[in-house]
Amino acid sequence: MTLLGHRKAPAPGPPPGAPPDRARRGFGGRIRDLGLGIRFAAAGGREGWVRTLLTGLGVGLGVALLFFAASVPQVIDARSERVSARTTPNAMSEAWVRPSDTTLVWIDAGTEYRGDTVGGQLLRPDGARPPLPPGVAQLPGPGAMVVSPALRDLLGSPDGALLKERLGHRVVGTIADEGLLGPEEFFYYAGSDTLTPAMGGNRTAGYGSDDAREPLHPLLVVLVVMICVVLLVPVAIFIATAVRFGGDRRDRRLAALRLVGTDIAMTRRIAAGEALFGAVLGLVVGLGVFLAARPLAGGVQLWNLSAFPADLVPVPALATLIVLSVPVAAVAVTLVALRSVAIEPLGVVRNIRPRRRRLWWRLLMPLAGIAVLAMIGTVREGNVADPYPIAAGAILVLVGLTTLLPWLVEAVVSLLRGGPVPWQLAARRLQLSSGSATRAVSGITVAVAGAIALQMMFAGMHEDFLRPTGQDPTRANITVSASAGDGKLAQRMIDDFRGTKGVTAVIGTVESYVTRPGAVGPYEIQPTTTLTIGTCATLRELAALPSCRDGDAFVSHIRGQKEGNDWVDETARPGKPVDLNTRSVDDGSKPVRWTLPASARTVEARTDPVGREIDGIFATPGALDPRRMPLASTTATLRVDDRVPDAEEYVRNTAARLDPTMRVRTVKDVERDKQYASVQTGLLIGGTATVALIAASMLVSQIEQLRERKRLLSVLVAFGTRRSTLVWSVLWQTAVPVVLGTALAVAGGLTLGAVLLHMIAKQVTDPWIFLPFAGTGVAVILLVTAASMPPLWRMMRPEGLRSE
Repeated sequence: MTLLGHRKAPAPGPPPGAPPDRARRGFGGRIRDLGLGIRFAAAGGREGWVRTLLTGLGVGLGVALLFFAASVPQVIDARSERVSARTTPNAMSEAWVRPSDTTLVWIDAGTEYRGDTVGGQLLRPDGARPPLPPGVAQLPGPGAMVVSPALRDLLGSPDGALLKERLGHRVVGTIADEGLLGPEEFFYYAGSDTLTPAMGGNRTAGYGSDDAREPLHPLLVVLVVMICVVLLVPVAIFIATAVRFGGDRRDRRLAALRLVGTDIAMTRRIAAGEALFGAVLGLVVGLGVFLAARPLAGGVQLWNLSAFPADLVPVPALATLIVLSVPVAAVAVTLVALRSVAIEPLGVVRNIRPRRRRLWWRLLMPLAGIAVLAMIGTVREGNVADPYPIAAGAILVLVGLTTLLPWLVEAVVSLLRGGPVPWQLAARRLQLSSGSATRAVSGITVAVAGAIALQMMFAGMHEDFLRPTGQDPTRANITVSASAGDGKLAQRMIDDFRGTKGVTAVIGTVESYVTRPGAVGPYEIQPTTTLTIGTCATLRELAALPSCRDGDAFVSHIRGQKEGNDWVDETARPGKPVDLNTRSVDDGSKPVRWTLPASARTVEARTDPVGREIDGIFATPGALDPRRMPLASTTATLRVDDRVPDAEEYVRNTAARLDPTMRVRTVKDVERDKQYASVQTGLLIGGTATVALIAASMLVSQIEQLRERKRLLSVLVAFGTRRSTLVWSVLWQTAVPVVLGTALAVAGGLTLGAVLLHMIAKQVTDPWIFLPFAGTGVAVILLVTAASMPPLWRMMRPEGLRSE
């Protein structure tokens, strides 16, 4: 044919719509491949839109929580600035402030109401231009007060009737946001015309203090690092899981593209484009959820903490990291997932029995994490704890559990044989494809494991942050003290508290310092001791008295303190006078002398209900009238009847009527460290948010899995399978990974907790500490499964047989 002059027929060209030759593609072609994937995700019909929206919703929930987490440093800084702005300089500097037109006298007048802290100050200006507290436009006058919005609402409600009676001031204004630590804080400033430094007030020329924060305890550094890891790693895992929603349908669509001529590389780039669009949509959804929930933050109070919406601003560096890492992680997860799937022109090779997962490399990550933690060494008080290796080791262990879980589920379900029909359906489904079911519970596995390790640390270091007070709640419930006063006030305290509703017993004392009269040498200290006045019943609570009647006096010694007892005897000399006015030596005022009766006996002090041992002079009112004491302070130790509702509030109201600056304290046998308490509160808040995210994301994942199998479920129902059988099969498909994931979480959490306890030189205090957290994880998954039943029931209708 060629010899006859006929030309060779040209080779057939590529089919219409086929991609150009690889050599002609290059960087621009790769970008077009990504753009094609974005087009499929954005305009892929109803099924494509549903998958994209589910991906965006799943990613968005995680991104929203990450934005809130990135705002925590800003919230902490803003709160610290507000604390500093309304704090006055320390007492030593205030002691040198002279009264002027621009000074005021203040005293703390805070209280408690039904377990909530109510902060407050009494203010008396020295002149016409006093300094203003932040958030206050004008100082309230005597009998008036300005309050926070939350306190104003409480005082205006029936629940605040007792507190309104206690404060007793007229509300004339509201404190602005810049003067409050949070929108739900109870705080007030009240005016006074009688407050003086002699009554315990402090004079200041302005508000604002650069008080440095106390450095965090090294053990608490370890705890805070672990809290951040445990709360954020599950979020990252759920974001990675959400990117893989609808994987089966995506792979079938990619197989169709292979049929028209795309190669493997181009197919993966198209899939990466779809994942990129879903991740970007998730960023938009997450930002929208964050902005929508941000104004509501002011009305939410968790464990007595709240934040202003204006303070919820992500740190720019962290926000940038989130925006960049989420799309990159989405593309990386998609490409890694496609490596285990053979997408060919005639279909997707997924439903054959895959190659068994290998165990050895899955153990490397958790073992490496344990090794990193083991190399850190012992963290003790006085050492500097480096947070980075701690975080790295914990992340390796927790993420390593997610790599072990698929192998564990596959190994166990391969052994399942026989049983009821729902069980066989569930077992066969898990044997064919356990990946989606495993991914659904991987986040809760990590969360439970981390929670177990954290709780083991809390239990191990619990004793380090509890300080025994020596107080005995069985002898008294409440103590009331006045920082200044006189004998008349002391007697009124005793009388009024005895008549307060709910009070069954009162131990009232009048206390002051006394000195030995007479001059001393230039390098000698004036002998001084304490003087305590009380009834015989009161004094028997303070010392072992052989006998007592009104008019007696005693000299109290503390066992084992010879030097201190000798100092007491220098002042308390039976038959000799003491000076009740300790200021007479310094300011030249008139001494107030009283002679200690010659019959005064020496007794041994005993521990009082608040844990003190008091030495010095003990006297009954018949021996010394408290009204003679010019510098007396008063203390009342009360026992209240717990069966009387609001008994403590009645006591506080009585104290406020006597003196608004009185301190009312509940007697406790132990006291918890404030830093430890704040860290524990942070864990509760973050844990609540993380569990809520886990539940929401798992529900979305469960619905997506059911949607993928909608047609199969409809076919089974059409062939006569009972719906209850399918419901039970779905429950079993969820239960098996849940049980295995919980078992792995318990083992991993106990191992991680033991390593961390060894690092901080503590012991395991409760071997069954994992039970509540394992139960919580199972409960969350069962709740999500129950919530997915209505959609499952709808998906088994005959309409599911339709195909587009």
